[in-house]
Amino acid sequence: MNDWFSERKRFLCLKRSEFVAAFFLLCGVCACAVFFLIPAVAADQHSSTPLVLELRLEGVVDPILATYIDEGLADAANRHAALVLITMDTPGGLSSSMQDMIQHILASPVPVAVYVSPTGGRGASAGFYILLSADIAAMAPGTHTGAASPIISIGGYIPQIDEVYRRKLNQDAMAFLRSFTERRGRNPELAEKAITESKAFTEKEALDGKMIDLIVSSSDELVRQLDGRLIKRLDGAQTTLSLKNASRTPFELSARQKFLARIVEPDVFFVLLILGVLGVYTEFTHPGAIAPGVIGGICLILALYAMNFLPINLAGVFLILLALAFFILEAKAPSHGVLALGGVVSMFLGAIFLVRSPLTPGGVSVGVALAGTVPFAVLAVVLMRLVLRSRRWKTATGKEEMIGSQGVAMGPLAAGAEGMVRVHGELWKAESSKPVQEGEMVRILRVEGLKLYVEPSEVPVSAAK
Repeated sequence: MNDWFSERKRFLCLKRSEFVAAFFLLCGVCACAVFFLIPAVAADQHSSTPLVLELRLEGVVDPILATYIDEGLADAANRHAALVLITMDTPGGLSSSMQDMIQHILASPVPVAVYVSPTGGRGASAGFYILLSADIAAMAPGTHTGAASPIISIGGYIPQIDEVYRRKLNQDAMAFLRSFTERRGRNPELAEKAITESKAFTEKEALDGKMIDLIVSSSDELVRQLDGRLIKRLDGAQTTLSLKNASRTPFELSARQKFLARIVEPDVFFVLLILGVLGVYTEFTHPGAIAPGVIGGICLILALYAMNFLPINLAGVFLILLALAFFILEAKAPSHGVLALGGVVSMFLGAIFLVRSPLTPGGVSVGVALAGTVPFAVLAVVLMRLVLRSRRWKTATGKEEMIGSQGVAMGPLAAGAEGMVRVHGELWKAESSKPVQEGEMVRILRVEGLKLYVEPSEVPVSAAK
């Protein structure tokens, strides 16, 4: 009865710990849902001095930056800002995110100025469309824009497409570009060459071609030159910008957006992927550890989230999976390090190839690839060897633990007759297959209930009465 109560107590404690772990995991999931889904909210503000709300569009155009621009434009409308100034330096990005940004720029009740800066920066590909969609398009000296031909990237590769389909893509892009450049009073014929001929333009070429409005060396100079300027909105209405003594307020990425922006960086994505695989692998090889499985699962989900936005090269994914197989085989059938070395090389190459496209030339850095590959290799091999070694361990508890153990006969045992033996300081009923003398060592063959089946051992000792 006491054993039953003890067993139930252990069961209830185990269930309670599992419940607490599940509760905290659920709380974490709910917190992440709130963190990811609730948009940033700004109060409706109005000031007597003109307000210039400043946004920064840097890096690849993706859904996170699109959300940031959309929220910034909404915040400018709530504050009754006089101007939204978007400083841009981008190689391009996803067409869906670009179109989302442009739709909000065109619909913005607050005039929008897009400024390509700093010197050496660019507004290429998707950035070219965004630049030309603004009420005011400006560039800093030593910048360039254009090269806006549509590109299809699958798994990091650019597939060959027939000429008809390419013309279809170009015609769609050209029509989209004309839909707002003509109404902005810009040169659609020259702008279309950025699509049909992948042509790029310096800031002077863009100004001479009537695609941009100003060349200014700084955002301060841009605001000064725009003060009192008469501009034409998309709907044909004309308005005069009043920016004298304007207060300039930056609109920063929210904590949620900064967190998501970090996740979609190639280096962070690779680290999350490695931690996720290692955590789940550890949980499978060492069931009940719980923490590695929870951490690994969260990291894997975050890595899958990043995969929605990054151009993943399938060759890199397969190389990483091949490396994991090499590490497991090295633990099961040691090859004097050949399989382990092959796994390290395979995972390193997989990391280098993992994220690659014309829009993300950096990919995973060499330092991060090495820092993630070598520790993963060591841990994977060590964990698998521990699992394989544990399968050869003798059972340390229960009846199975007694099989093979030795005891001492407390009296003579005839073949097939019962007697008493001492095992681990305890007296047991025992039956021997052969005659055993008092004080002789016996070896346990099997256990049935409270009875041992033994046979004589070779080493006799004095019986402890």
